[in-house]
Amino acid sequence: MNYKPLGKTGIMVSQLCFGTMSFGSRADKEQSHAMYSMCRESGINFFDCANVYQKGVAEEYLGSFIAGERDKVVVTTKAYGAMGEGVNDKGCSAKNLRRSLHQSLKRLGTDYVDVFFLHHYDPCTSEEEVLRTLDSFVREGKVLSIGVSNYAAYQVERLLRTSDVKHLVGVQCIQPMYNLAKRMAEVELFPMAQAEGMGVITYSPLAGGLLTGRYAKADGKSSGRLVENPKYKVRYEGPFYEQVGASFAEYAASLGLHPATLGIAWVMANPAVTAPILGAASPEQLMPSLQAISHPLNGEVLKHLDTISPPLPPAHDRTEERS
Repeated sequence: MNYKPLGKTGIMVSQLCFGTMSFGSRADKEQSHAMYSMCRESGINFFDCANVYQKGVAEEYLGSFIAGERDKVVVTTKAYGAMGEGVNDKGCSAKNLRRSLHQSLKRLGTDYVDVFFLHHYDPCTSEEEVLRTLDSFVREGKVLSIGVSNYAAYQVERLLRTSDVKHLVGVQCIQPMYNLAKRMAEVELFPMAQAEGMGVITYSPLAGGLLTGRYAKADGKSSGRLVENPKYKVRYEGPFYEQVGASFAEYAASLGLHPATLGIAWVMANPAVTAPILGAASPEQLMPSLQAISHPLNGEVLKHLDTISPPLPPAHDRTEERS
């Protein structure tokens, strides 16, 4: 396992991050602990979480796992989503962020998190209000670094501009969706992150299971996230995604690789990415993703994958200037 600096934070993280969204849902506590142990044995020191994952259960599980080695691991959590029925129980207001952080720290059993993410953009709260709240968390020692997830590049830049002008803590890490079927992050988010020296941890590297090829089979269309979860169904529905999933799985087989191994390795090959976030419901599912570190991709493979899902035009749409 190799380790990289997380942007300009000075924190060194493993080249793979493990996402805990399955903790307490698709994985019970025993399975969750087994996956945590597999990650640690492979050298992973980076774990991503969020308060909304099973309404705090994932944080409780992760907190119990890191209890004996808190200083050896890098832990993130997020706030924004509703954790209660009240009108102020969601969003990026100072009221909700402060309550959310305190509850997360309690569930995680720690007095600080390494990265605190805003899980979504909140149009109802000003950039300065959000940053003043986050700045206070850092000054209090409860948060070491700030990140944002599911933000557009212009929204991140507005935060950076405000933090510079107001002398407040800035965004140091982004967490966008990124996989072979969803390449939008390459257009503006990745160039912005590289220019600003940000850490980049990407989620959904296997497109919710699409890239495993399971949904290309008749018996694979009866269950799974792309069938059962309305959000995933909308995200990956249609002929293009079906073709990408089937072609990708077929190509992985021709290389003698598990689709998960190839999918993770493809994300890792992008120089803008600090670490892809792995997801799994069991140790058996996790194993091929961990094997990606042993299978760096050469130019020929990357070029072929571009024929399966072509890169998007640059932001200025002058395709002929693509480097």
